[in-house]
Amino acid sequence: MVEELEKIIFEVMKRAIIIGATSGIGKSLCGELIRKGYVVGITGRRSELLQSIRDQDPERTYAAVMDVRELSTLGTQCNDLVHQLGGLDLLIICAGIGIFNNELDHAKEEETIRTNVSGFACIADWGMRYFKDQQHGHLVAITSVAGIRGNGAAPAYNASKAFQISYLEGLRLNAEKSKLSIQVTDIRPGFVDTDMAKGEGMFWISTVERAAKQIVDAIQKKRKVAYVSKRWRMVALLLAILPYPLYRKI
Repeated sequence: MVEELEKIIFEVMKRAIIIGATSGIGKSLCGELIRKGYVVGITGRRSELLQSIRDQDPERTYAAVMDVRELSTLGTQCNDLVHQLGGLDLLIICAGIGIFNNELDHAKEEETIRTNVSGFACIADWGMRYFKDQQHGHLVAITSVAGIRGNGAAPAYNASKAFQISYLEGLRLNAEKSKLSIQVTDIRPGFVDTDMAKGEGMFWISTVERAAKQIVDAIQKKRKVAYVSKRWRMVALLLAILPYPLYRKI
């Protein structure tokens, strides 16, 4: 009787995969989703960090070592993780890098593009195909307010976030035309206290714990676009309309 009850509970649990969960926002999202009753699959390049996260709740956490730059293996790895989870309701793409590159070293730009553009698109496309096959699901990606304008110190990073924002809108339109129950959410953080938060003059900086709570709230409300924290929406609106002569002085 107990075993049958546990099986029923497991079957009704929602299942999520977080791509890029070894630190920062992704790691905090894992804990927040588990508290909300999810079974969570986590990925990242560093196996020891994945294992340390899984050890905190091994019954509801699954882990897979994954490098989003290795495009040829991503589909198989995602399918294997879904098999372990027993299904998939929510896919969160959190993997990404940002590199200051005033010298315009192309190797640094290429690394950002391979991760934030090619890897991102490969995972997002896989997720949408999976959700279309099962006729429901929720795709979420962590983009950035940085995607609204260019950045002379990190050209590829801001451009890659602009790509993600536009790509997600395209996937949302694609899902709506299919008339299936598929949601696409674009999470645009401002400054969050992670290893990627670099530079001077940062303001309205959020803790990863607060960011994760707001992100999960936006997911549960099925927002199309959400800013973290919410007041960054004002900054985004200002950036979008600010004339270039003024923007270049920021």
